[in-house]
Amino acid sequence: MRVMVVEDDENLRVAVAAELRGSGLDVDTAGDIPAADRAFARTDYACVVFDRMLGDDDAIDYVQRQRARGWTTPVLFLTARDAVGDRVAGFAHGGDDYLVKPFAVEELTARVHKLCRRAGVGRPTVLRHADLEVDCIRHEVRRAGVLLSLSGREFAVLEYLAAHVGQVVTRTDLIEHCWDDEPMANVVEAVIKRLRRKLHGPELIHTVHGHGYRLGAA
Repeated sequence: MRVMVVEDDENLRVAVAAELRGSGLDVDTAGDIPAADRAFARTDYACVVFDRMLGDDDAIDYVQRQRARGWTTPVLFLTARDAVGDRVAGFAHGGDDYLVKPFAVEELTARVHKLCRRAGVGRPTVLRHADLEVDCIRHEVRRAGVLLSLSGREFAVLEYLAAHVGQVVTRTDLIEHCWDDEPMANVVEAVIKRLRRKLHGPELIHTVHGHGYRLGAA
């Protein structure tokens, strides 16, 4: 499952992201609300961890606006504000959990996993298109019923494409969601090439020249 950490303290952001990745989650990060908002437009997250105060912005105001628009992603607020009124405000404005700094990273990880499981209720655990099946829980891929052998990176790229079937996915999208760091030149293209070979025909991954890739009909 993929989560977002929105924290303007770089050291804390990196530390929290590393801990969550170590627990088996995929993690994106942002240092402010505008960057997070752009990511939310592209990706559905199982959970978002918000530092409450982000510069001059109070994240609970942003979450309240998003809730009014129908946003249902579970949110955990991190904050140094430990008064009862502050915690009540966090829940009243759309937060699902509230953790006061300083905190134990083990507790944060446990709370995030709990929220992720809640987000997963009712969501498909197997993505299907034509004769392709991508099992997001077991990390297994089948084509026409045949189990395929994919690397972790190949699975991540195919899972992202399958989650956005019919949509154009840019190279930048794939890098942001399937790599922790900027990969070397042509690495994305090499992964796509290997996937096409392993998936065999008829071809499912199509190049949209000048834009990116699309999984679906030609």
